[in-house]
Amino acid sequence: MEQKLVVQKALNNNVVIAEHPQYKEVVLIGKGIGFNRKKGDEISFDKADKTFLLKDQQEQEQYVNLLSYIDKDLMEFLNDIIVFIEDRMEQSLNEHIHVALTDHISFAINRVNKQVQFSNPFLFEIESLYPKEYQVAKEVVARVNEKAGVEFPEGEIGFIALHIHSAVTDKSIRDINRHHQLISKMIAVIEDTLEIKLNKNDVNYNRLIQHLHRAIDRVHQGEKLGEQKTLAEMLKMTYPLCYNLAWKLIKVMQKQLNTVVDENEALYLTIHLQRLTDKI
Repeated sequence: MEQKLVVQKALNNNVVIAEHPQYKEVVLIGKGIGFNRKKGDEISFDKADKTFLLKDQQEQEQYVNLLSYIDKDLMEFLNDIIVFIEDRMEQSLNEHIHVALTDHISFAINRVNKQVQFSNPFLFEIESLYPKEYQVAKEVVARVNEKAGVEFPEGEIGFIALHIHSAVTDKSIRDINRHHQLISKMIAVIEDTLEIKLNKNDVNYNRLIQHLHRAIDRVHQGEKLGEQKTLAEMLKMTYPLCYNLAWKLIKVMQKQLNTVVDENEALYLTIHLQRLTDKI
């Protein structure tokens, strides 16, 4: 059944504030959706080829605020970019991407124009952990470069990939960044303890990063690994250095996440660490 809404106000050709039977007031974003619309008009939610609906009041206010200082053509282009991301990721995006990514890309263009450089310390880890998001972000950067006549630094691919990952997983950028900082801290502990510099291009480094990421996710979800008493005894005796280092990392995780970490995580960490030391 076609969903009808009542127009409250057309903000421009592509953005309309409307009354929704379930969410009260919503912001509709879609190509041409506001063209020739006036208060009281009925509007079909399926009117545009691709329409986004902002239900959250805070997101609505922030998006409307963005309209006041971002160029109209750029706003329309960034809306197309979000449609492109959704198509490429083949899943719906959390509505917060409209504010977060629009704001980020707009500021990033200004930074490049003012020759302000930002580095991204987690670029390799982001590419390793979120390959699909990273590839789509690469395509987004190419489109933005062409449209805005800028040359984004490589680090921007990583930042945009995080926004895409945040929108498909419903995790906040702040939480995702915290996880990357925690992983960086643990890598520093590994390098200090083993007195080595890890090779980021090594397949075992890649596996370790992914394992640490999944371990953090398991802690948040309260997921437990099966008890492995025999394996624990064997690893403790065979690889004491890596076993003790794994426990050091577990304590770092517990302190940073402020929660208990399943003891069995240390076993799997020991195996990953041993793979690394085999390569030294």
